Amino acid sequence: MERTLPQPPDQTHTDQVSVVVIGYNDAAHVADAVRSVLAQGPAVHEVIAVDDCSTDDSAEILAALAAHDPRVRVVRREANSGGCGTPRNDGIDAAAAPYVMFLDSDDVLPPGAADALLAAARRHGAQVASGLCVRRELPSGREIPWQPEIYRKAQLVARPELRPRLVHDTLCVNKLYRTDFLREHGIRFPEGRFVYEDFVFTARMLAAAPRIALVPDTVYVWHVRRAAAKLSISLDRSGIANWQARTEAHRQSVDILRDALGTGGKRLARAARAKFVDHSLRMYTRELAARGTEYQREWWTLTRAYLSTFDTADLDAAPAPGRVIARVILASEEPRDLTRLKQVAARPARLAPPYPRAADATPVWAPDLPRVTLEHLLVRPVRLLPIAVDGELRPAAGGSRLTLRLHELYGRVAAAGPATVDVELVHRQSGQPGLRRTAAFGPERPGETWTAAVLLDLGSLANAVWDIRLRLRFEDGTARDTTAHAVAGPGLLRRTVVPSRRRGVLLVQPYATQAGNLSVRLAPGVRGVAGVAKRRLTRLLRSVRGATGR
Repeated sequence: MERTLPQPPDQTHTDQVSVVVIGYNDAAHVADAVRSVLAQGPAVHEVIAVDDCSTDDSAEILAALAAHDPRVRVVRREANSGGCGTPRNDGIDAAAAPYVMFLDSDDVLPPGAADALLAAARRHGAQVASGLCVRRELPSGREIPWQPEIYRKAQLVARPELRPRLVHDTLCVNKLYRTDFLREHGIRFPEGRFVYEDFVFTARMLAAAPRIALVPDTVYVWHVRRAAAKLSISLDRSGIANWQARTEAHRQSVDILRDALGTGGKRLARAARAKFVDHSLRMYTRELAARGTEYQREWWTLTRAYLSTFDTADLDAAPAPGRVIARVILASEEPRDLTRLKQVAARPARLAPPYPRAADATPVWAPDLPRVTLEHLLVRPVRLLPIAVDGELRPAAGGSRLTLRLHELYGRVAAAGPATVDVELVHRQSGQPGLRRTAAFGPERPGETWTAAVLLDLGSLANAVWDIRLRLRFEDGTARDTTAHAVAGPGLLRRTVVPSRRRGVLLVQPYATQAGNLSVRLAPGVRGVAGVAKRRLTRLLRSVRGATGR
């Protein structure tokens, strides 16, 4: 059992936390952020609202909030810093309470967040307390937990190297810090315009070897507005500068961890590199095929140079899909196989054909890349194999036909014996299942592909986006959860209006997600179809006006 350090002398939860809210030209949201802090109750000593020299109405809004509640203290910078790090550092310098938290102006703290973190920190005498963050997609409201594996239960981590997975949570905002701990160790954010400043700050925090209390409570709501006129710094991945910034922030983080804590620091640095391969590399690889040729070449060159600093053990520590992507990039000077790599980068991963072998029968990525071997596919459990399934959805009156084509994978699929597939349509926003069907696989080309088909009554589903999920079942008793790769072709992946006994008419649009998965948008009824037509017309008029300058 871990020894609990003495409690700080103040024994109540009153006036214990300074919350630093940073913002720039975010008048639309900053009041909600500040109010979410004030709603935390007596635990909050002060709200330090750092306005990064906004040119909109932010200053007036913050002044009104400060006039209404004396806990709100406004710090206005004379010049815009260009990033998030400098205003947060200003907040650390200004904090007067024993503990400090951070909040971005377009996000909110859920009720009870400060109390949950403060109670855990005080209970364990921890310098840091950390809880669950959820990414809330707006306007849909869909919530996705961030790194939920870390926060499944309350626990104390006496030293960071005892829980290497902590490096996966690079956020600074879902945590409570002892103010004197940050100051004593000089833990600050990079100054100026430094994208992914959280990476470096979190590495510095872990390198200082704090006791960390973990709580399963949701303590931060991260609002993701992908349709915003101006994307946040980290969400805007359209230019190569974003990838350059991400790799540089990661490189600095690894250096900080590797130079700290002796063997423990090296363990954390290796875990951080494995996370880069499994998360960042896969995420950007999923987008690569859709980028322009110049971007693809720059990205490939930059990534190849950075991966060349990893050693074999770093790559071996990463899950297989990211490891394969990294080795393909290292083995080829020019971008190649981008569509196939995109499928490997999907979650769950898919390895599309062909399935070549080297002269000694070892599975390889391609005949001209014999160094990129895939021998792990011969021994991995079926439930973890990157099995490839192609999907075609053809809307029609009386039932839309979904045809699935299952590919062989170095003999593993045939050996397991394809039996049936459970098809489930899941509501994108709520995650709730709406339709389930089961079909039997039959051989199409013996030893190469198997097919199954189901009729789907899409008219029974609501106006929404529905993701298609599959569970492949085999005669040997094993199963594999996966998705279908959206097949493009004549008559596929286009809007179709079909008669519906339930709705009169139904607009159906099968489409490929960013990862290439087959999903479907539905707009039932005359009103739903008219709504889609109206939105298309509005977008068309906007594009025409933009092109003509009117």
